[in-house]
Amino acid sequence: MQRLLSIVVLAFVSVCSLTPLAFGQSASDEEQIKALSDQLAQAYIKGDTSFWEKYLADDYMGVYASGQAYTKSESVQPGALKYESFDVREMKVRVYGNTAVVNQLTSATGTVRKDGKPFSGLYRTTRVWVKQNGNWRLVAFQSTQVPQPSQ
Repeated sequence: MQRLLSIVVLAFVSVCSLTPLAFGQSASDEEQIKALSDQLAQAYIKGDTSFWEKYLADDYMGVYASGQAYTKSESVQPGALKYESFDVREMKVRVYGNTAVVNQLTSATGTVRKDGKPFSGLYRTTRVWVKQNGNWRLVAFQSTQVPQPSQ
């Protein structure tokens, strides 16, 4: 009986470890996207446009909570958005083959370059990453401000 239980456990562990490969992804895709998300947060705070130049797809489109849409060329300009704070409170990463979807709840403050208006609050965001030629590229972004509770 003990031997049978050992065989069943070994078979289960083997199947679980091969599942990502069956769907065409490496076991580290989720970790890569999490690391890129951390780098993205640091790039926001530092105003580091080299991150955007490297990781935004040429056809990238970002739509911010203000309703403003940004292309890659607009996003890599210094100060497109100036962040004073960027704190990720929740993050969920889902990988589907060569596509990854990241949903976050983020607290952020800063200024919108296009109109100079300050922003502050909680934001629910969705980012879509696609692996192109073996490299992850950000292709889409959408942000929605979470309404403040009535007092």
